[in-house]
Amino acid sequence: MAHIRAFEAIRPVRSKVHLVATRPYYSYKKNVLKAKLEDNPYTFLHIINPEFGAQIKTKPNSRARFFQVKQKFEQFKAAGILITDEHAHLYIYRQSKDGFVVSGFFAGVSVDDYLTGKIKKHEQTLTAREDVFTSYLDVVGFNAEPVLLTYEGQKPIQAILDTYLLTRSEYEFTTTDRITHEVWVLNPTDAAYICSAFEKVPALYIADGHHRCASSARYTQQLREKGASYPTAANFFLGYLVDENDVQIAAFHRLLRSTNGLDLKGLIAILSNEGTVETMASALLPEKKHDIHIYMDSTWLKFRPNLHFINDQDPVEQLDAFILSDLILKPIFGITDLKTTEQLEFLPGIEPIEKIIEYIDTKKFEVAFLLHPARISDIKKVADAGMNMPPKSTWVEPKLRSGLTIYSLTT
Repeated sequence: MAHIRAFEAIRPVRSKVHLVATRPYYSYKKNVLKAKLEDNPYTFLHIINPEFGAQIKTKPNSRARFFQVKQKFEQFKAAGILITDEHAHLYIYRQSKDGFVVSGFFAGVSVDDYLTGKIKKHEQTLTAREDVFTSYLDVVGFNAEPVLLTYEGQKPIQAILDTYLLTRSEYEFTTTDRITHEVWVLNPTDAAYICSAFEKVPALYIADGHHRCASSARYTQQLREKGASYPTAANFFLGYLVDENDVQIAAFHRLLRSTNGLDLKGLIAILSNEGTVETMASALLPEKKHDIHIYMDSTWLKFRPNLHFINDQDPVEQLDAFILSDLILKPIFGITDLKTTEQLEFLPGIEPIEKIIEYIDTKKFEVAFLLHPARISDIKKVADAGMNMPPKSTWVEPKLRSGLTIYSLTT
């Protein structure tokens, strides 16, 4: 059973929604972030970066900085840039680009479902990041960036979703990355029906946002440990719930800075002992699971490991990201920790293959390893087994905007 709740969203006034909603600040290059802050007084980035242009600044990730975030947030509300809905709703959000269309629900999602394992995870979180995010929530008291969660599709849920998508949306705008964003506000009756329908969903799976999920749980646990009463809203966090068949998953390719003197002929010789290696006539992304494509010295190779190297009883060891590390990166190049190594660069599979070629041809990197993307079934198997995927195993779409429907933890 999945427990979700309607909430009174704090959201942009309709005339300014296209100016307020933003990608997460860490996804912008510094010069682009600076330009957006200079040119757009309404962007939610001003809340996340409250001291932009100030001569004296607080320490990053400090409670003093978080108080500045809270203050700027209150200023946006006082100025009428952000408004608060009078009644609790669920919100449908649809994102469209180049034929990829995904629709789902913004909702409050149960912390207890996370703590009891009904929300499944496949990634290990870092305690230091959890500490920062928990402190942030304790000060600011809101979620602005949803956790992306998938569920096994249900006909009653889809029926309500499809009905609303035929009506006019509350918000509709297109951003400079050519993505169209639409939001619908469910009436209380339909919201209650959806909440009830989700109680028949056996589990939710985190697709993106493990640290936000873990931090929300820690924040709630800290409130409970204090023994005093606290708002019901704090038992939930902001989630975006999507049918598992609607998300898109790309691989993260690996670019190696140095082969430590190993040439192409030597690499082929080593790999030939681990599987089959063949030369490809042109650049091509892997079309099959367990195929690893390699680009080095203007040459494209297809490597397919011998099947006896693959443990078909272990969902992690079946992942191509694990196989690459286990058969190539670790024994050949000595890369044992993907989280700390400076030898690798991770490139999302949505990037054009020409970019990989340029990196290698210009000698910025010496060799590239291209992976076939994992499937949602692969992720679920790992999560159901209580295991963790290797770092940078998946790039998941959609990527969500901050500031569209803000979830208050204090009301």
